[in-house]
Amino acid sequence: MVNPKEYDSMTEEERTAHDAAARKKEAEEQATLPYKWRQTLVDVDITFEVPKGTRARDLVIEIKKKTLKAGLRGQTPIIEGTLTKEVRLDDSTWSLEDQKEITIHLEKAKSTEWWKAVIEGHPEIDTTKIVPENSKLSDLDGETRGMVEKMMFDQRQKAAGLPSSDDLKKAEAFKKFQAMHPEMDFSKAKMG
Repeated sequence: MVNPKEYDSMTEEERTAHDAAARKKEAEEQATLPYKWRQTLVDVDITFEVPKGTRARDLVIEIKKKTLKAGLRGQTPIIEGTLTKEVRLDDSTWSLEDQKEITIHLEKAKSTEWWKAVIEGHPEIDTTKIVPENSKLSDLDGETRGMVEKMMFDQRQKAAGLPSSDDLKKAEAFKKFQAMHPEMDFSKAKMG
């Protein structure tokens, strides 16, 4: 893993190659999981195959606030463990599609966080590289969308070793104050 300063010192071509290699490795790790998953800011959807003809009574699916267990009754679970983040139980569901595929829908307890993985200890994804679908981001109310966009900006800035939006606002306010008070000496002023 390259730290942000090393990443910043790379040429554009090196960054592109580094990012491509990281995405490839991430995809290979995710492919080893016995399930597939995708997420939006508000939910996580997990799917996995079961033998054709499977019925609901043949399944064991337990969704809890911080744990998940799913698989065929009497067999080792296909997915089991501690979730990386909490879910809202009342809005989390599962379904059996065409007697061959399970879909588990988990509603995130905090709808402003990206998950690195579904289950703790499973291969993680780089959440700083997630680009949400614009249609999904636009579905959020104005206040939530603004908060999410600020978080995404701050996350990118932090990864690049640059100042956060709050740091930039402080610097801008300080500049305005300096301009309003040219008679004052700010040479020893510290931002922090």
